[in-house]
Amino acid sequence: MSRSHLLRRPLGAEGKVHDVTPANAGWGHVGFGLYRLKAGEVATEATGGHEAILVMVEGKAQVTAAGQDWGILGDRMDVFEKTPPHCLYVPNGSDWRAVAATDCTIAVCTAPGRGGHPARRIGPEGITLTQRGIGANTRFINNIAMENEDYADSLLVTEVFTPQGNWSSYPPHRHDEDDFPRMTYLEETYYHRLNPAQGYGIQRVFTEDGSLDETIAVSNHDVVLVPKGHHPCGVPYGYEMYYLNVMAGPLRKWRFANHPDHDWIYQRDLKPAT
Repeated sequence: MSRSHLLRRPLGAEGKVHDVTPANAGWGHVGFGLYRLKAGEVATEATGGHEAILVMVEGKAQVTAAGQDWGILGDRMDVFEKTPPHCLYVPNGSDWRAVAATDCTIAVCTAPGRGGHPARRIGPEGITLTQRGIGANTRFINNIAMENEDYADSLLVTEVFTPQGNWSSYPPHRHDEDDFPRMTYLEETYYHRLNPAQGYGIQRVFTEDGSLDETIAVSNHDVVLVPKGHHPCGVPYGYEMYYLNVMAGPLRKWRFANHPDHDWIYQRDLKPAT
């Protein structure tokens, strides 16, 4: 069976293991890179026309960016500690350099920049793990840079922890039309982690007209692209799931519509999807 075109497996176990760009994703806004570094190793990039949010998924690194030394970022050694991450916003037209102080995983979230925001640290202060949903729809959110925080020109970034046997990004919802305030067009990537690491999760990406309908088994460190449509995910009993979401589009607002067949769940529970 051929692999879904929406699934990106890691390129290896060390170095830059993901490199999603608008060009190779076939869309216009979101980029996602992931570095897995050993202590002492270095990652460096120029942002060019894109802004970036560096997320210390786990481990510590000495980071310089936009002409400033930001010191050691990171104190979460395992992502499933669920503590707030250390992050750094880097505007377009800048560069950044990270030297791993310990083994570390650094996510590089990118989208078009307009020079509207200076470089700044984001978190861990001000990021609070928050429950969303009820029952088997319960999950826990670390909002890094959603629209309530004026941290970026385009980027929306958040972390989600899904307990064993539960669902996230549920009820199914979409944000694939540029029709604010009813809906915003937002491309999205999901960077998945599983605990224990040999686990798996399921993500379905589908449109209401059936023109896109992919059900994907995700493993540790996989990335799923969501160009359009609904995109719920679940994790089986015995494993918990983490994902890092990156969203961007023409407008830095998150407005979505639930699938009409499943909106009754939202109306009953009165809890927004993530």
